[in-house]
Amino acid sequence: MQRFKFSTEAYHQMGDYGLLPENVRIELLDGEIVEMSPINSPHSGTVNRLQKILEKMLGKTHVIANQNPLYISAFSEPEPDLAVLKWRDDFYFDKHPIPEEVLLLIEVADSSFSKDQEIKMPLYAQAGIQELWIINLQAKNIEVYCKPEGKKYTQVKVFYPGDTMEGTLIPSLKFDQILPR
Repeated sequence: MQRFKFSTEAYHQMGDYGLLPENVRIELLDGEIVEMSPINSPHSGTVNRLQKILEKMLGKTHVIANQNPLYISAFSEPEPDLAVLKWRDDFYFDKHPIPEEVLLLIEVADSSFSKDQEIKMPLYAQAGIQELWIINLQAKNIEVYCKPEGKKYTQVKVFYPGDTMEGTLIPSLKFDQILPR
């Protein structure tokens, strides 16, 4: 079976011409148009809670983006659940953020854990995203990935209920602030 890779430019043109489904959440990953998982209540509640925390901690000096596109290559434009971005006065109106503008990406995973870990994480590492959190709602843990090298992160820490998290951008945050027990 022949597979065709789409560029981000072609992906946007398809959207402009109405060739992409309207009521389906999709993203472009390594040239493939991929359907995103539906968002359930625990997922959206976690994203909402974390966005509020990040806005309170960093909102005056950074842009906190919620489920917005990130241009990471000519063939990938994922939509992470949350991104902490360098401040830009236009709030990224003129163009989507690029990897150099990303300080932290967060993926909240329920049914999407394997996709986040096996497909998106290598793309993020290869793009040089310095810090990635995967909040695993089923396992009730938070994986913090730092120091990308090739398609992998060389430093991984896992946090559980009761732990104080350690990240690069946010040095200490209680796990229970993000996921209630």
